[in-house]
Amino acid sequence: MADHRTLANAIRALSMDAVQQAKSGHPGAPMGMADIAEALWNDFLKHNPADPQWADRDRFVLSNGHGSMLLYSLLHLSGYDLDIKELKNFRQLHSKTPGHPEYGYAPGVETTTGPLGQGLANAVGMAIAERTLAAQFNKPDISLVDHNTYVFMGDGCLMEGISHEVCSLAGTLGLGKLIGIYDDNGISIDGEVEGWFTDDTAARFEAYGWQVIRDVDGHDRAAIVAALNDAKAQTAKPTLVICKTTIGYGSPNKGGKESSHGAPLGDDEIALVRETLGWSHAPFEVPDEVYNEWSAKERGAERQAAWSAQLADYQSKYPAEHAEFVRRMAGELPEQFASAVDEYIKTTDAAAEKIASRKASQNTLNAYGPVLPELIGGSADLAGSNLTIWSGSKDIKAHPEGNYIYFGVREFGMAAIINGMVLHGGFKTYGATFLMFSEYARNALRMAALMKIPAIHVFTHDSIGLGEDGPTHQPVEQAATLRLLPNMDVWRACDAVESAVSWKVALQRTDGPSSLLFSRQGLPHQPRTAEQIENIEKGGYVLLDSDNPQAILIATGSEVGLAVEAHGKLAAEGISSRVVSMPSTTVFDRQPQSYRETVLPTAVTARVVIEAGVSGGWYKYAGHNSAMVCLDTFGESGPADQVFEHFGFNAANVVDQVKNII
Repeated sequence: MADHRTLANAIRALSMDAVQQAKSGHPGAPMGMADIAEALWNDFLKHNPADPQWADRDRFVLSNGHGSMLLYSLLHLSGYDLDIKELKNFRQLHSKTPGHPEYGYAPGVETTTGPLGQGLANAVGMAIAERTLAAQFNKPDISLVDHNTYVFMGDGCLMEGISHEVCSLAGTLGLGKLIGIYDDNGISIDGEVEGWFTDDTAARFEAYGWQVIRDVDGHDRAAIVAALNDAKAQTAKPTLVICKTTIGYGSPNKGGKESSHGAPLGDDEIALVRETLGWSHAPFEVPDEVYNEWSAKERGAERQAAWSAQLADYQSKYPAEHAEFVRRMAGELPEQFASAVDEYIKTTDAAAEKIASRKASQNTLNAYGPVLPELIGGSADLAGSNLTIWSGSKDIKAHPEGNYIYFGVREFGMAAIINGMVLHGGFKTYGATFLMFSEYARNALRMAALMKIPAIHVFTHDSIGLGEDGPTHQPVEQAATLRLLPNMDVWRACDAVESAVSWKVALQRTDGPSSLLFSRQGLPHQPRTAEQIENIEKGGYVLLDSDNPQAILIATGSEVGLAVEAHGKLAAEGISSRVVSMPSTTVFDRQPQSYRETVLPTAVTARVVIEAGVSGGWYKYAGHNSAMVCLDTFGESGPADQVFEHFGFNAANVVDQVKNII
């Protein structure tokens, strides 16, 4: 029988060998954290390698994702479908073992990590999801949802500002099943961190409201196990276990030094490591007895079988709740969703109300929310401006079974947290702030797009139309840059109907995130036929037309009303035009070419784009014979109508631009 140090040494050997073969990578963290990982995975982690999607598994997140060989070694050794060939192909094209853990590549990888601190934020989201789901479904006699979230983190994760945002909120919410394990090795890429990171981390986390277990020897298994037992016993607050480790443990010349952090150890040093650790096996060779000790297949199957028996008992006692739980964990929308949405859109169209699209968004939440028990979200301290609180909202801090999160002024943390909640499963999740502050959240938005997960981001105050707050708060380039993100759907609605449709499509989406851009100012209702309402979902459609149009006016959001006004003035002067509302260029681009041609026929080359934002991304639709009524400078402070007029957003200017190009 292999002892625990030998089991940990298997991680060290696989990690250093894979990095060496790839000629790049990070051996230091896997070698330093191997003893902690071995204790956690073999004595604590509840998982089943045969079913990586088991709903009640513990979640494990490697926030210091550069140490990815630690995770790949753990998955391989414990019995996941990750063959030794994949470890040999570490960092190679099309392997399941890319340089940083990528969601959807290898089974058992819960989230994409690498941008430091975001895995920690995802873990906070997973812990929120677990607690909320448990409060919604558990019964006094059956705890259907009962698992922990474990997250490994390094110095870099804690230096990133996002760690403050999310750990502060985690402490405030008292997430007792969140356990963070800090690899306190004192080394980062530039060397010993005492030159740039001397925070009292323990005091910092205690101030957040965490339980902190200090000075654990990360190479003493008994101390690690004791600390993890103490962490699990504390259910009223999250726990940070601070483990003192040696980066590159086992390397005689590079252990404890930055030279082991982000580069192969080299053949000579690896030979010395094998001698030091007493690991006499060839590269990528693991003895059967080590595999047998590591395998979690049998105990994982037993644990899941016990839970499945609970689930069957739950089904017999609480059939309605069981059906709802299964539906939600499968990510399926309720049967009544489609009919409720269609009815609301018809009602909204009939109301023909002039309304700010942010208010239309709130009205939509009031309509969709009652048929979506999985809907959960919140705002980064802008609920009264974003209008994200709806009639059925309940604060999860006061009501653990609730559906509303007061994120506080934490835009980046909010976006990464909702990513974690989506990854956990069981929820349709949204977060809201001003469009301008999508900048703070940008990398988490990119991560959602990279992982192709359906997080929903609500961005209000979407243009210079917010007025007096001025250019610091007036977005100009943000809509355009969001549209540049692969897999990100961006919607900018022109009225209440388009607002309702954008929410519908975002909630139905399963293969990527959506950004919903809403106005502060009131927007006029645009009359449509039933066919036009259906075509909103295609991202772009003909709103107004003429026989043989001489020019096409392409507009989004608050500028659609301006295009409609200009269309009428052009007609009065004998100039025929077409108005195309383009609420989502990203969705429009996915339509068949035949449909796109019906909306933007190549024969009509005279085109004017109208959007209160930068012009750059619009030339692909406008072509060479075009004019841009856009904003390629920053805004100005003043009442919205005056600011729009100042920058030429008026019908007379649009008419003049058309005349100049036809």
